[in-house]
Amino acid sequence: MTRQAGPEGGTIERRVVLRGAAGALLGAAAAGCTGGGSPRHTPGSPSATASPTGSPVPGALPRTTPWRPTSAEVDPEVKLRAVQLVEAIGAWPAGKGGTAAAEARVAALRLPTGLVGQAGTLLPSADAAALQVVDAQYGGILTDASSVLVVCRQWTRHGARIVAGGTTVDVRLVRTGSAWTVTALHPAQPGAAVGSPSAAVRAVLADTRIVLPPAAEADLRSGLVHDSVPSAMLWLARTYRMEVSVVRSGHPLNVFGTNRPSDHPRGRAFDVWRIDGRAVVDPAAPRTLVERFMRDAAAAGSYNVGGPVQLSGGATSGQFFSDDTHHDHVHIGFLR
Repeated sequence: MTRQAGPEGGTIERRVVLRGAAGALLGAAAAGCTGGGSPRHTPGSPSATASPTGSPVPGALPRTTPWRPTSAEVDPEVKLRAVQLVEAIGAWPAGKGGTAAAEARVAALRLPTGLVGQAGTLLPSADAAALQVVDAQYGGILTDASSVLVVCRQWTRHGARIVAGGTTVDVRLVRTGSAWTVTALHPAQPGAAVGSPSAAVRAVLADTRIVLPPAAEADLRSGLVHDSVPSAMLWLARTYRMEVSVVRSGHPLNVFGTNRPSDHPRGRAFDVWRIDGRAVVDPAAPRTLVERFMRDAAAAGSYNVGGPVQLSGGATSGQFFSDDTHHDHVHIGFLR
C-alpha cells in the first residue's frame, strides 16, 4: 500500500472561523481563568514533573517503562525502531554515560553508531539518566521512508542532584527490504525562553487540562509561537482534557514527502495525541469523541484540521483531511 503525505501546511488560503470565540477566551485567560482536572500520563510513565529548562527535583531517578507500539499502528515496526534508538541513547546507568557507551548501545541495535553524534540534548553529560517516551507520532509515513516524532521526558543525575527535562526527536527512517533502519536524528531546538510570555501562554501553562511535554512547553515559553495556538488550546480545554505531542520544534520543516513548508516550525500549529484520556490511535477510543474534537478545533479557528477520520463539511472543502500520517493524532493548524 502506498502511503501519501497529507495536506497539512498547504498553501491554499482558507478562512479562519470563529476568531471571535478564541479572542474572547484569550480575554478570559488574561483574567486568570484556568481549567480544572489533573494531567494524565502515558501508562507506566513516571509522575515526576519534567521541565524543559532543567530545573532540579529531589530524589532518585524515576522508574520508567519501555514504550512499545500496538497493533493499531499503521506500521508498528517503524515506530518501534525509532523508539528503541532514542531509549538506547537517552538512558544509561551509573558509569555508562558518554559517547562511547552510547555508541555501544546503538551498535547492539544494529544501527549506525554515527547517529550518536546527532543526538544533541538527548545525550547530556550526566552520571546516569532515565528516559520515558511519552508518545511516538508519525511526522510522515510513505512506502519506503518515514519520520517518527519521539516525544520524551528525561531525568539526569549529577552527583546527588536530579534534573528533569526532555526533548522531542524527529527520527528519520528508510525501509530496506522488510526492515526499517534509522538514517538521521533531529532533536528539537525550541529556543530560549522569553522574559514575559503572553497572557495566553501563561494561562496554558497554568491549565491542568492541557498536558505539555518538555519541548512543547519550551516552544510556548520561547515566544516563537503565534497566540492563535495557545488561544485554541484554552478554548478546547473548556471541553476536553488533552495531551499535546508537538507544537513547533521537533517536527519536519516541510510536510513530509513534499517541499511545502509545515505550519509547525512557523509556530502556527499543534498536535494532540490523547483526548480525555483516550489515545487517538486506540481503536477503542470513541470515533464520536475524535470527530467532535476535530470539529471543535475548526471552531476554535483552525483552517487545517487533520486526523484519523475524514470529516465532511467545514468552512472550506479542504478544512478537514485524513491520511496515514494523521492516523495517530489530530493536527490543528492556523494561517496566522
